[in-house]
Amino acid sequence: MVFKSPIRVAIVLFLWLYCFPLKSQKLSTNQYETLSREYALASIPELRAFLSIPNNALIEEHVENNLRFLELAFEKRRFSTQRLPSTSRTAFFAERIVQKSLPTVLVYMHFDGQPVDARQWNQADPYQPVLKRPLADGSYETVDWQTITNTLPDEYRVFARSASDDKSPIIMFLAALDALQSAGLEPSFNLRVILDPEEEQGSKSMPEVIDQFGDLLSADHMVIFDGPVHDSNSPTLVFGCRGIAGIELTVYGPRTPQHSGHFGNYAPNPALRLAQLLSSMKDEGGKVTIPGFYDGIDLTPEIKEILAAVPDDVAQIKKRVGIAETDKVGANYQEAMQYPSLNIRGFRSGWVGAEARTIVPEKAVATLDIRLVPESDGTRLVKLVKEHILAQGYYLIEDRDPSEEERLTHDKIIRFDHDPSEMWKAFNTPIHSKTGEWLYHSLKNVHQQEVARIRLAGGSVPIAFFVNKLDIPAVLVPLVNPDNNQHSPNENIRMGHYRNGIKTILGVMTSSIE
Repeated sequence: MVFKSPIRVAIVLFLWLYCFPLKSQKLSTNQYETLSREYALASIPELRAFLSIPNNALIEEHVENNLRFLELAFEKRRFSTQRLPSTSRTAFFAERIVQKSLPTVLVYMHFDGQPVDARQWNQADPYQPVLKRPLADGSYETVDWQTITNTLPDEYRVFARSASDDKSPIIMFLAALDALQSAGLEPSFNLRVILDPEEEQGSKSMPEVIDQFGDLLSADHMVIFDGPVHDSNSPTLVFGCRGIAGIELTVYGPRTPQHSGHFGNYAPNPALRLAQLLSSMKDEGGKVTIPGFYDGIDLTPEIKEILAAVPDDVAQIKKRVGIAETDKVGANYQEAMQYPSLNIRGFRSGWVGAEARTIVPEKAVATLDIRLVPESDGTRLVKLVKEHILAQGYYLIEDRDPSEEERLTHDKIIRFDHDPSEMWKAFNTPIHSKTGEWLYHSLKNVHQQEVARIRLAGGSVPIAFFVNKLDIPAVLVPLVNPDNNQHSPNENIRMGHYRNGIKTILGVMTSSIE
């Protein structure tokens, strides 16, 4: 028999741990459920403390106070932390190396929230979380926090700014780490975490942070814990988001508003002209008629099958929105989201209601947004809109009002405003990518049910620069309740979704990336 020295045994053990990745650490279904319930309850004091810190990104003190909280919270979980400054706001970075040979996952969340108007809330201070339970009439009744001892009813809700968007996912993430530690497990991959300080203000700091700290943020996969789950409350994955580009159009009429009795039938009405111009851009079914607008979109039979499998309730969507019919872009809701849209988000001219006046207005203004998809280039689509306007016989000026000479020379004058710096690109990660398959099987295993896989969400999230600059495949894993009132008064997180979110993150962290 050969006896090895303790030093030699230690070296061999170290090399084995370094060279061979951890195997899957999946828990049983009962363990996932038990741990998520236990740590949903245990994490409530930390959730309350975090929500109690105001987080308007426009206020530097708010950002600083949240950074201090995050540093303590992540260092407590054995992360190294670092502030990533920019000329805008300071982002938060944390890293935890489980084993160098394992893949690295970059987790994105944000800690800022929309500004608040306390007068619109059903509580004294939107930054002081209030626990409530639902009543039979659909209203909510305040519950004393002290009554929460051994159980956390699923239907109870915490009301506060950022209760869903996006502070509760951060605490869910930390609670899942605590649950793993209690089970004697480690995450199945190395973790890098980037927390955005101003997502609600367009993530102004992020491109600069990526340029300066790209090495810190490099990873094999990116997971975004943000947004509500599908309306069916199925576990949900979102593989991309549409981008956005904005345009403002101003059509000019008389220099000042003119008496409609004196100049009706004589001075051209800019409101009518702008309405006619906008109507020329779409048909009655809502499809854009500008040539080339939908070029490059090819939904294969496989993609259409995946889109059709998303459990959308069309009748419920119509009822919630209050419409009898839908636009005819795509065969269903999910297909509609795969195409770029051209939306009139505002129209203003003259006065209406009690302030209505008998005038021919001096101008009409419309603000448009174009929702971009990965296959379409935003700059190209903006150019197509501009070319369409010129084809309608307009004299087009950019970023200024017409001169007196231009007014007297050109019949149809339009001002075209567009800021390329405010355009967000779309992004999409293939559903059957390595990242997509890993997350799909993680969620399906932990919840023991089918996962709603959304190829492209309709909204826009400023994440594309991560995907494009860092070349990381990214997937959103939504966690919160669909009726959370994000961005609005009385934002809330339902406790059943809070618990389920911890369970989802546990499933992700215990699944190895094959």
